[in-house]
Amino acid sequence: MLKLSGVIITFNEEQKIEQCLTSLQDVVDEIIVVDSYSTDKTIEICKKYNAKIVFQEFLGYKEQKNFAITQATYDHIVSLDGDEALSPELKTSIIALKSNWDYDGYFVNRYNNFCGQWINHSDWYPDRKLRVFKKNTGEWKGINPHDSFQLKKGLKAGCLKGDILHWNYLNYSEFNLQTEKFSSISAQSYFKLGKKAPIWKIVFNPTWAFFKAYFLRLGFLDGLNGLIICVQTANITFLKYIKLRELHKKKDNPVMN
Repeated sequence: MLKLSGVIITFNEEQKIEQCLTSLQDVVDEIIVVDSYSTDKTIEICKKYNAKIVFQEFLGYKEQKNFAITQATYDHIVSLDGDEALSPELKTSIIALKSNWDYDGYFVNRYNNFCGQWINHSDWYPDRKLRVFKKNTGEWKGINPHDSFQLKKGLKAGCLKGDILHWNYLNYSEFNLQTEKFSSISAQSYFKLGKKAPIWKIVFNPTWAFFKAYFLRLGFLDGLNGLIICVQTANITFLKYIKLRELHKKKDNPVMN
């Protein structure tokens, strides 16, 4: 029977980390926590669950997660963020893999809780993620902060029953702050890749983002919170491109710095 490593990256997750650890406790054979020097009670809580704690300055989302994989003892990984947990059905599905692992990795649906409401539509569900995989079959890629684990070409993935439960925002103020933060990270990532921000993208991309999430993906069925999520989906796209445009202006006109 194969053994599993549960891998988590954390920074100041004292409000949510315990439910993450509790869900992993009876599923994996070790828990690895890569922490970016939390200043709250995150580490104290992790020690209660006998987690192996590795301190690492934050390298970037995908970079930090790739580093975390290298710290695992076992070849089969369950990867979570500190604000996520395994649903009971998903726990059962993963335990079954210990004696019946058929693929190189497995996709799981992520179920997001926004301000106390589970969101069933827009871009937020099923929000499929590849979070159960074998070492050396792929790596975390993408444009920060929108990272994803991607298998190497030619390898195959299956799907597991159950959800990753994700408590992402406790209130609207937190959502606003993260929108500002993530749009800045995205703009910097796009800038490093040489991407541009023409006016048509500033106008069209946010509009399309809202239309797709609210109408095509039925965000309106989640009520007021569905509307708020879809508006912010457009807003983060808008902010990303105007910040990207600003970065290019500063590069072209150093006197603006």
